[in-house]
Amino acid sequence: MDTFSIGADAVGLIDTHCHLDAREFDGDCEEVVRVAHAKGVGQIVIPAVSVENFERVATLAHAIPGGAYGLGIHPLQTPTAREDDIGRLEAAVQIALTDSRFVAIGEIGMDFFVEELKTDAARTRQEWFYREQLKLAKRYDLPVLLHVRRSQDIVLKSLRIIGVTHGIAHAFNGSPQQASAFCALGFRLGFGGAMTYERARNIRRLAASVPAGSVVLETDAPDIAPAWVKGLRNTPSELSAIGHVLATLRGWTQGEMAKITRDNAYAALPRLAKAL
Repeated sequence: MDTFSIGADAVGLIDTHCHLDAREFDGDCEEVVRVAHAKGVGQIVIPAVSVENFERVATLAHAIPGGAYGLGIHPLQTPTAREDDIGRLEAAVQIALTDSRFVAIGEIGMDFFVEELKTDAARTRQEWFYREQLKLAKRYDLPVLLHVRRSQDIVLKSLRIIGVTHGIAHAFNGSPQQASAFCALGFRLGFGGAMTYERARNIRRLAASVPAGSVVLETDAPDIAPAWVKGLRNTPSELSAIGHVLATLRGWTQGEMAKITRDNAYAALPRLAKAL
């Protein structure tokens, strides 16, 4: 995709987790990003999920204004990933360290929602890939973009053991105690479309009550669509309306919401401020 430009005044909100490389965006990615920027989304972080899409996310991040990317192996990819993919990841990270658009190791973590990942063997394999990637984050002093679906406690345990202390727990939906534990380690919590459903009481309570300095916005597009586009493709252009829900829950103005979540994103991902 060729680089395209839009008005510089679009810089504002940050989508800290968006899979723009997904096939759902193959036909209209440029238009999707244009609309998002027109609605105030100034930066979009694109996490990798496997070694096969490392080059894709990096290229895409450079092709869009405000694009940034992470490199990592997603827990859902661990059944087919090879152990030497960790070496390939480290080699890619070493090259990417000179790239201002590279901001994190991710998406990494553990998932105990998907049935085939709940077996003892699958859990052990997930944890091995997760810990090896945490070691890389520690070695190169990089933040991590965490997948924590029904796995908050074990994800926390490895963070403490290996000593990784910054990043984002994406699509957070844990208990207040687990939220406090992530925040105490220095992590920010990602809130997106799930927060917009009135019946998602736990997520909405967390979004309203965790420390203001711990909240960041995300879409996880094309997944986790907000209530008003349920069942349809999610896009980063929904971030402003998602942010409005957060502002309402917190009693913030739109301007306060934008500044707080932007500052938090830069604190969680320090290289992101240089990726503009």
